[in-house]
Amino acid sequence: MNAIIKNIRSTAFLFLMAGLCFILNSYGQAENSVAINIHDSSMEWGNCPEIIPNGCNVAILHGDPAKNNADAVFKFQPGTDIPEHWHNSAERMILIQGEMTVTYEGEATKTLKSGYYAYGPSKKPHKAKCVGNEPCLLYVAFEKPVDAFAGTGK
Repeated sequence: MNAIIKNIRSTAFLFLMAGLCFILNSYGQAENSVAINIHDSSMEWGNCPEIIPNGCNVAILHGDPAKNNADAVFKFQPGTDIPEHWHNSAERMILIQGEMTVTYEGEATKTLKSGYYAYGPSKKPHKAKCVGNEPCLLYVAFEKPVDAFAGTGK
């Protein structure tokens, strides 16, 4: 009787492990890689949040903006002011094209040029401006769902 119980337990354990391996293997294969040319004229651009009145478009490159880990590229026309705002998410940014000034609360203004990386802490108010004669293309990786709130949040 003990041998039968041990055999049943061993068989159940093997089936459990096989099922777990199948699930993990299937999960790892469910997501495909992504490669997008942001200069492609067929790229779909939408409107930016209402806090940026004019001169801004956005395209979601990967992920769902309502969920964690979305990637987006923003296009600002020359002279576009991005008024003071904040996000629940930290932002990891690379300026792909153009020149921008960015000012975070309590910090000196920084000038970003094409190729610059910038990090913006979550909930820290900031403002920016696309300066120069060409549009600014700004890649942003959001850790948390994408949001933007006008003002300082205080």
